[in-house]
Amino acid sequence: MWSYALAYLAAGLGAGLVTFGAGFGIGKIAAAAMDGTARQPEAGGAIRITMIIAAAMIEGIALFGVVVCFLLASIKP
Repeated sequence: MWSYALAYLAAGLGAGLVTFGAGFGIGKIAAAAMDGTARQPEAGGAIRITMIIAAAMIEGIALFGVVVCFLLASIKP
């Protein structure tokens, strides 16, 4: 019974860490994009598109990490 509890705890902590990392990464991307747009306003459109693509990739990796954490928690020992 303890193995199930520890597996669920580890899955929850892993999913939380993945989500925190993705949020931190997207925040850094947004800050850099705003800084770049402030320095060169005419390049704002290209910077915005690049930022959205990078944020989508980070979200995909974060979703994959969360799914892996919960799949590992569902394995019966």
